[in-house]
Amino acid sequence: MFIILKRNWGIIDHVSCINVNMNKLWQKDSTKLHPLVEKYTVGEDYLLDRELIVFDIEASKAHAKGLERVGILSAEELGRLVEGLETAEKDWQAGKLKIKIEDEDCHTVIENYLVEKLGDVGKKIHTGRSRNDQVLAALRLYMKAELAEIKKQSLELALTILKKAREYALIPLPGYSHTQQAMLSSVGHYYCALTESLLDDIEFLDSVKKHIDKNPLGSAAGFGVAIPLDRQFTTAELGFARTQVNSLYCQNSRGKFESVFLEGLSQIMMTLGRFANDLLLFTASEFVFFEVPGELTTGSSIMPQKKNLDAMEILRGNVSVVIGYEQMVKDIAKNLLSGYNRDLQLIKKPVMGSVAIVWDSIAVVRLFVESIKPKQEAIEKKITKEIFMADIANSLVKEQGMPFRDAYLQAKKGMDSGEIDFQENIKSKTSLGAPGNLGLDDYQKRIEELSV
Repeated sequence: MFIILKRNWGIIDHVSCINVNMNKLWQKDSTKLHPLVEKYTVGEDYLLDRELIVFDIEASKAHAKGLERVGILSAEELGRLVEGLETAEKDWQAGKLKIKIEDEDCHTVIENYLVEKLGDVGKKIHTGRSRNDQVLAALRLYMKAELAEIKKQSLELALTILKKAREYALIPLPGYSHTQQAMLSSVGHYYCALTESLLDDIEFLDSVKKHIDKNPLGSAAGFGVAIPLDRQFTTAELGFARTQVNSLYCQNSRGKFESVFLEGLSQIMMTLGRFANDLLLFTASEFVFFEVPGELTTGSSIMPQKKNLDAMEILRGNVSVVIGYEQMVKDIAKNLLSGYNRDLQLIKKPVMGSVAIVWDSIAVVRLFVESIKPKQEAIEKKITKEIFMADIANSLVKEQGMPFRDAYLQAKKGMDSGEIDFQENIKSKTSLGAPGNLGLDDYQKRIEELSV
């Protein structure tokens, strides 16, 4: 029913590993890298590449097909390579193939696997490419796949929130300005604000996808190769919308494209964080606007009465984490010399860490939206008489033809508002997007259009 939380970077340990010759792709002689240098330069890359390996295999198949098109591979060699890559993916999924620190990355694991299985044919896979354009292509495919999934889950969340907006359209809720009660709103009105915010975020994700949907494969180390690679072919083969033409810019765009990707995720998090912060306030004992099931709260080790919305506090904090990751990527990539720099390896962690946070945050918010219920009686008791002063001023304008500024001053003097029918007051706000005219069908239509 709920979204499955984002997988972690763990890997199955009980399945026996395939023994692969652990040659480093850059190794030219028998000199061994110092263990401390190896550990420091590899860092967490061998762990993070568990998210990229299937995309690198996909890109490697496209590259192999491209090599066959220009005569580097025979049809028989291509068949063996494609079969080898598909077997590697199956072994990876089964937990038989692993990435160890001495491998450095998934690219090394794949090539060593092919060499062990296919001999000299396996050695041909790296013709006309570098690990630099390999990781670029794999990251682009990864980001595209994650954007598609996050969009899908965000649309499902938007539908969930919209359903609650319909259900609670006439449940009153004080609207706040400067953290003070301002005018009467409704739970439906509040939920529609979240829905529209999410839909704008989703449209932004689409623009992010359009921006990054460019194929860098074939740019090699940033300076092209003396082989007539058909880059348009691999673009079509991998489902990219366009080819990123300049080979140097392919490298220079790393960090830029990832930061745009993270900006899209940050927008989602800002919407979810707003909900988290509001709910923390609206469920405080001074408010008690919503009922939260006990299974969504934690407790205190010293205060027996406490029911804490820890998930919402963590979510609120994670907004800053994702925004911080976005800034981290920009800081790492800025002012580097044109071309590849090893600093760029450090971009993977903030990108993948942010994806995991967004997946989990969407799932948690959906759980809360489906589970919490507004406490109408408690809400109405907290609504102050003064919240209707603007309505009184508007009534004087409509009924007595009084200039608004005069009506404003008369209402401010404390005219008795009498007994207020909350539902009728909500219904009276008929301007588009106001509590009495939510535009629910328009949101439904937008969701359907975005789902295509």
